[in-house]
Amino acid sequence: MRSGDQMLQQIVEKSALDSDFRQRLLADPKTAITGELGIAIPDSMNIKVHESDMQTVHLALPPDPNITEEQLEAISAGLCCCW
Repeated sequence: MRSGDQMLQQIVEKSALDSDFRQRLLADPKTAITGELGIAIPDSMNIKVHESDMQTVHLALPPDPNITEEQLEAISAGLCCCW
């Protein structure tokens, strides 16, 4: 099983090489990621993709420590966006 870091790396690398995939990822992240990685993403999970530029810095904070059991299961399965 691939780690979350490996899956993230695969998505980032593909988005750098494939402009059509990058646009699909920006428009509909769940569908693009599901198609690329062949994983199921729970309906309850939101994925937001931000495209960086020279004027914008994106800061991703770790999840709130008060998470639900479902979120904990997603994290342990490597399906969390917090890679």
